Amino acid sequence: MARIPLQFLPTFVAVARLQTLRAAADSLHLTHSAVSQQIGELESRLGFPLFDRRGRRVHLNAAGEALLRHASPALAQVDDGVQAAAAAAQGAAQGIRITMLPSFAQRWFLPRLGAWRTRHPDIPIEIEASTGLVDLQRDGFHAAIRTGVGPWPGLVSERLYESPTPFIAVAAPAVARRLREGQPADLAREPLLGDSEVWEKWFAGAGVHARATPVASFNDVGLMLQATEQGLGLSVVRELLAADALHDGRLARLFDVSVVLDGVQPYSFAFPPALRDWSPLVALRAWVREEFDASLATLKTIAR
Repeated sequence: MARIPLQFLPTFVAVARLQTLRAAADSLHLTHSAVSQQIGELESRLGFPLFDRRGRRVHLNAAGEALLRHASPALAQVDDGVQAAAAAAQGAAQGIRITMLPSFAQRWFLPRLGAWRTRHPDIPIEIEASTGLVDLQRDGFHAAIRTGVGPWPGLVSERLYESPTPFIAVAAPAVARRLREGQPADLAREPLLGDSEVWEKWFAGAGVHARATPVASFNDVGLMLQATEQGLGLSVVRELLAADALHDGRLARLFDVSVVLDGVQPYSFAFPPALRDWSPLVALRAWVREEFDASLATLKTIAR
């Protein structure tokens, strides 16, 4: 069998996934005619058809499905190789592009960025704070810190800690002092911030049956903690995200009550496998894990 033109494989994969030549042409920034010609040439070189044509739509036949199973990972591997080669060519001066949740960036990563710069002044970091799940390879990122354990297609994921992170109730120090002599049930009469279900689970963990009616909710934990620090209300948050503010005295914990919420995932560090040995990323992975261990150790020293 003659060798097939490898440059046609991305076109084949696009047509197989989108099932129309027009949609594949748009995604590849080619003309409809060019896509049709490439598929025709590919089938001619192979000596058998890959698609069944039904009107404007095309569907993989058995031969096409077999080729797709092998072509997709092969193309992904080529993409990984190109990314690894680009990283190696540019070295540390390229910097690391990393994406993470805004709350994590604000409450954990940014306060530690000075320590990173002291340790690695030659490796700049570009941070993208996003609530959406970013496609690292498509959007040119080297890594992500995500909630969850994966697997995410095409990525390696390393869990940053094993045990579930508890949620605790916090308030501005002045508010906490006023509430110190009371009982957990008293908090239901205070302005609560956040999600009612989370608060009711905290009350249940305190042995209290209380209905929570928050005065404000937020789509970002960082904003909620900022409002809490300003004395606008009480909040229940992931202990790790409140650790620095607890340590610095900007927040105070309310009662010795913590709850582990169902479905709450740990943080993981994700990256393309081709970059596993890229020295700037190796350094960042080690530093993040070291800082996580330090944060968890600090939490143990904060008075309950």
